Amino acid sequence: MTALALSRGDLLRALAVVVIWGLNFVVMKLGLQGLSPMLLGALRFTAASLPFLLFVPRPSMPWRFVVGYGLAQGLGQFGFLFLGLQLGMTAGMASVVMQTQAFFTLLLAAPLLGERAKPWQWWGLLLAFGGLMTIGLAHGEGPGQMTLAGFVLTLGAAFMWAVSNLVARRAAQAGTYAPFPFIVWSSVVPIVPFFALAVWTEGTSGVVAQLQAVDGRALLAVLYLALLATLLAYTLWTQLLQRHAAGRVTPFSLLVPVVGLWAAYFFLGETPLPLQWAGAAAVLCGLVVNQTGGWLWARWRRKAETHSTAL
Repeated sequence: MTALALSRGDLLRALAVVVIWGLNFVVMKLGLQGLSPMLLGALRFTAASLPFLLFVPRPSMPWRFVVGYGLAQGLGQFGFLFLGLQLGMTAGMASVVMQTQAFFTLLLAAPLLGERAKPWQWWGLLLAFGGLMTIGLAHGEGPGQMTLAGFVLTLGAAFMWAVSNLVARRAAQAGTYAPFPFIVWSSVVPIVPFFALAVWTEGTSGVVAQLQAVDGRALLAVLYLALLATLLAYTLWTQLLQRHAAGRVTPFSLLVPVVGLWAAYFFLGETPLPLQWAGAAAVLCGLVVNQTGGWLWARWRRKAETHSTAL
């Protein structure tokens, strides 16, 4: 893994991922206008997997990792997220709250992977936690407002994203890890559970009626979520992490909520409340501390050692 700066091509790839993932939340909202959360999930992962199975090789790793990732990232993360968006989570705030997966990953990695968090990571966690509490206090029940149910479900989605991160780490250690085959084959796993939940909640006739009424907007939303947000963006992001140090790549994820908040305002007319802006700022500051704290700490240590030597 090189320590060189990102090339122009890699920089454009990173920015493309940021834009795709930032617009992702608006696309979800639009898709949910014509499809139920469970049916949208089923169609998303059907489009992201079945058309590719004939020519994408199976991942060379134990199936438990493929199934575990499909259930955590597919059914868990997006099941909670789609339901939260339907029940009143605003697209802009969802783009912020979902980034707390970094802190859930930090908390889970300690007992499950034996990874000890650094002091600055705990500081960032505390700052982001305060921001989340601020966002949660700013819920309402009026049109266009973030509901408490939507907020809690989105936190659940962020937690499941963290679980899927740990599964992916274990999968990378268990075999030859190729991101595109892994995401294609793991996307098969949530299809049947999503369809089953859709039939259970909507009834067979309700599911059939929704499928018959699918319009161009719903179809474009499904294709965007499947081909761009799932397959393309995930593959580009993983390739960047394979070629460059994580410290050079992961800070770009801080731009996802910026794009998400702008897109929600521009396309959906969402305007966060002052308290939500304050909470979002605290969450983003916590992420900055988490991402850059190690670099700042090392720089301070070098200056201190240089000063001590000079004396």
